[in-house]
Amino acid sequence: MPTNCAAAGCAATYNKHINISFHRFPLDPKRRKEWVRLVRRKNFVPGKHTFLCSKHFEASCFDLTGQTRRLKMDAVPTIFDFCTHIKSMKLKSRNLLKKNESFTPTGPCNLKLNNSQQVLLEHSYAFRNPMEAKKRIIKLEKEIASLRRKMKTCLQRERRATRRWIKTTYFVKSLEASNMLPKGISEHILPATLSSLPLEDLKILDQDQQDKALPVL
Repeated sequence: MPTNCAAAGCAATYNKHINISFHRFPLDPKRRKEWVRLVRRKNFVPGKHTFLCSKHFEASCFDLTGQTRRLKMDAVPTIFDFCTHIKSMKLKSRNLLKKNESFTPTGPCNLKLNNSQQVLLEHSYAFRNPMEAKKRIIKLEKEIASLRRKMKTCLQRERRATRRWIKTTYFVKSLEASNMLPKGISEHILPATLSSLPLEDLKILDQDQQDKALPVL
């Protein structure tokens, strides 16, 4: 559920009693990139829970045929008040500077508190508390573990397929050498990379594939 708007200087927050709707950034890479460009926030990367409120879209951007207000597929945010945001940021910076000048820290704890307040002021999309960051880290660790398992499975399949090809090539070349198959038949039914190898080399490759261990991830 949305909590606030990601647009710079927008103070809109979710409230079911206020007629303001919130809309996720599109999944389509091209449309998503266009939304990010229009928002004009430096180093801004929207996440799964990043929203823009309806105040930044023209009335023609909405589909009102259903029970809920939805954005059309080609809708883009075009209504922003960047001047107000810049003035607000300058005013906040001046107030913060005056406050720091009039306040003399008594220890490291006070300095850390001021830095934290400044980070939250400039980066409203950052994690609000350590638990939220911890949940995100755990989720990413699970995704990495899943990708490692998939990679291991792919490597195992590739190894088995390579062994089958080498065994098949060795078998065909052996029959050809024993005159049980016509000479040159291997060039027509086997890949050129394998058919051009001598029989002894194929035998060595077959033995190596049997002894080779799968790399540990």
